[in-house]
Amino acid sequence: MPGEGKPERMKIEICPIGRVRSPFRNRSDAPRQGRLSNAVSEIVIDPPFRPGLYRVERKRHLIVLCWFDRADRNALLVTPPHNPVEHGVFATRSPDRPNPVALSVVDLLGIDDGVLRVRGLDALDGTPVIDIKPFSPEIDAVD
Repeated sequence: MPGEGKPERMKIEICPIGRVRSPFRNRSDAPRQGRLSNAVSEIVIDPPFRPGLYRVERKRHLIVLCWFDRADRNALLVTPPHNPVEHGVFATRSPDRPNPVALSVVDLLGIDDGVLRVRGLDALDGTPVIDIKPFSPEIDAVD
């Protein structure tokens, strides 16, 4: 039956485009969800990728994809903080997961020389950033 047994292993190469500068040094420092915090972080884009920021200052909100490099990649069952019942990791927003890709919608506060100042990011200091996309209410918001 599909989905049973050993998963097929395929290598996927991801190249970080930058790193997060954050007031959160440890997981215990970070908010449960970035949108629940007013903390300001910076996303430092590596010089070769800075041309990709052209006109990003026109956006109010961005979707930031990070690689939660300090996550437990073996977790398949977790207990969410708001619900003391165990869930499969794919039914939660837990940072611990087989592929720890984090998605945050952030407020863009400013940009200067390849450094984006944002609010709403729950990433730890030094977290690799793997992509940035503009948030579109017409596409990304569900009624």
